[in-house]
Amino acid sequence: MWERLRGIGSRVIDSLRTGERTGRQERPHNLFEAAAAYVSACAEDDQDRIDEAAGWVSPEALSFGVNELACRAVVALARERGESPKAVARALLGLPAA
Repeated sequence: MWERLRGIGSRVIDSLRTGERTGRQERPHNLFEAAAAYVSACAEDDQDRIDEAAGWVSPEALSFGVNELACRAVVALARERGESPKAVARALLGLPAA
């Protein structure tokens, strides 16, 4: 399973590297920058920033980045709280304890 996920991630990253940007010579945004900007804009309900960040990478890459951000955030909160990632994820979503 992990091999499959790594393969998907590698293909997404490779597709981002091959994309050309028009206009100024600036460094393209990577999927993690896009995910961080997208999630923070969603948390602040800023539609303009949501749209901007969503345009930085492909929808598939953004989805991958948001998933990675969610996983890392749940793990960090679980360590901070001394709880399991499952308990933290359920609490963040307002679900009853399992």
